[in-house]
Amino acid sequence: MTRFLIGLAALLVVALPAAAAPLEAYGKLPSMEDATVSPSGHAVAMVVTNGEQRTIVVQDLASDTITLRGFIGEHKIRNVQWAGDNHLVLVASATLNDFDIDNGWREWYFGSSINLKTKKLKPLMQNAKADLSAIFDTPIVRSYRGEPSVFVQGIVFNDSRGQLSLFRIDMESGANRLVQVGSEDTIDWAVDSEGRPLAQEVMNQGSGVWSIRVRAGEGWREAVRITAPMDRPRMIGLGRDNASVVYAAADKDGQWMLHEVRTDGAPPAAPIPMGETSDAIRAALDGRLIGRYGLAGDEDRYTFYDPADERAWKAIAAAYPGQRVTLQSWSTDRKKIVVLVDSPADGPAFALVNLSTREAKWLGRQYEGLKPADISPRTPIRFKAADGLALTGYLTLPQGKTAKGLPLVVFPHGGPAARDEPGFDWWAQAMASRGYAVLQVNFRGSEGLGDPLMEAGYGEWGRKMQTDLSDGVRHLAALGTIDPKRVCIVGASYGGYAALAGATLDRDVYRCAVSVAGVSDLRRLVAYSRTRGGTSAKRYWNRFMGADGGNDHVLTDYSPAQQAAKADIPILLIHGKDDTVVPLEQSRVMADALKKAGKPVDFVVQNGADHWLSRGDTRLETLMSTMAFVEKHNPPN
Repeated sequence: MTRFLIGLAALLVVALPAAAAPLEAYGKLPSMEDATVSPSGHAVAMVVTNGEQRTIVVQDLASDTITLRGFIGEHKIRNVQWAGDNHLVLVASATLNDFDIDNGWREWYFGSSINLKTKKLKPLMQNAKADLSAIFDTPIVRSYRGEPSVFVQGIVFNDSRGQLSLFRIDMESGANRLVQVGSEDTIDWAVDSEGRPLAQEVMNQGSGVWSIRVRAGEGWREAVRITAPMDRPRMIGLGRDNASVVYAAADKDGQWMLHEVRTDGAPPAAPIPMGETSDAIRAALDGRLIGRYGLAGDEDRYTFYDPADERAWKAIAAAYPGQRVTLQSWSTDRKKIVVLVDSPADGPAFALVNLSTREAKWLGRQYEGLKPADISPRTPIRFKAADGLALTGYLTLPQGKTAKGLPLVVFPHGGPAARDEPGFDWWAQAMASRGYAVLQVNFRGSEGLGDPLMEAGYGEWGRKMQTDLSDGVRHLAALGTIDPKRVCIVGASYGGYAALAGATLDRDVYRCAVSVAGVSDLRRLVAYSRTRGGTSAKRYWNRFMGADGGNDHVLTDYSPAQQAAKADIPILLIHGKDDTVVPLEQSRVMADALKKAGKPVDFVVQNGADHWLSRGDTRLETLMSTMAFVEKHNPPN
């Protein structure tokens, strides 16, 4: 259970609008978290929830019956995929102590397989020749010698140095074999469609040299080598055939391009422009690259190499006009496809499309407790910052209220190199349901919206990255949409930093601030991140913070904890004990600094809560505590 360090009991008595769904309907775990179709298309596997419990459900499509409902628990399931028609592969994570005791706690990932005939679950790394039972990256499913197998990346120690190595696991027998040992700088593997190691991605954190090594007979040869201390390239994996690997890298103008590496001596295909956030689309079982996906502005863009796949996807998207449709999985013949349909009126739901029969069926809604009347309109907005930079974002307006003089919650995203996306946002919807307009700004430094916007954020942490948010407030005030005297700021991770900076650095804009897992002391964060990500992490933070080394004064000038005496509004801090990204220390330091300065602060420490609010109880408590605090200090009526 969560411990309340500073009394919040008085905040929990909240008068809710009679017409609004309870906050639990928004804040609980999604009713259905995932859905994926089997390679043959005979069944769908789903992850459904009931409170804290996650359950694996398999439905046979021909008989419309449930053939498996089990493995109920509070495990944080991160991924579910089929390995042939008779096995499921699960990835779950847990927050555990690091084997390097100096680094404290980490989020570790573990794989398991479910035999759908015997209904038994086995750990993937059972009896493996690995020195850790944890796995790294998503398991790779392939057909090896005609049978489904799973390739898993694990750690083998050599002279006290961990080496990311490749293991093959037979689904029927559970036999586990060490296939290939990596170097101490190996960070990823690619496996061809026949289950052979094809390439390894290598990164030297100290020198910033990145490379791809491809199989050459019994050994390996370096096929590409790039020095990139920042914006390092990334291997995407197997290419369009069994003798190619693809990777993404930025050219001299900063444009991200998709490159091909051949292992058979054939000339590579010409590089293709791509968005920095593009994802690969792969064929079931053999893993060949058959397309790519990217979010361009507010538009989802799918590109397929096979014209038949392209036509099929366009037909599916056209069947749901005015709704956001994203691909979740498809069968080997690509005739049965699971999609997530995000309706502005009804919210997100999973559907199965059968191209052979030209029919579709709903599998389940993500938020069963919400009706159309509980979902507020969310629209893109555009405005200019004070220095003229064009910015975009989203505005969610409370259902049924006139867009005039509304109270506002500014809700900045994390990252900071991330972005807000179109579609349903459970947290923004919950705040809007209480009568608030909610503003989400893709401030400078946000990714996926072009290099100029990203680069405009370099060195602007706590500066123009912050005033972009308050410029958005002024824009809405000038339109008459919101009341500039009734504005609070709520954020998580970097958004939590922005909330604290709104109370200490960019003042006279907000009436209250809520920081969830937020950063408060930049110098401490850089030091902590360096223990996790080495010199590359230090380079990343220094780029955005504009710091020249650990003693640079900007790390003090733009740290809310160091500027706590300037805080002029009430602050709520919420932080999980299991946070391995932004440690709990960041909120404790801020709470201590505010109390020492005689400033009002409430502080909630959550047992069992990680950085991503993966548990239903802590996610709901975060929402309830946030809304109680905001409604106390900025009443909606």
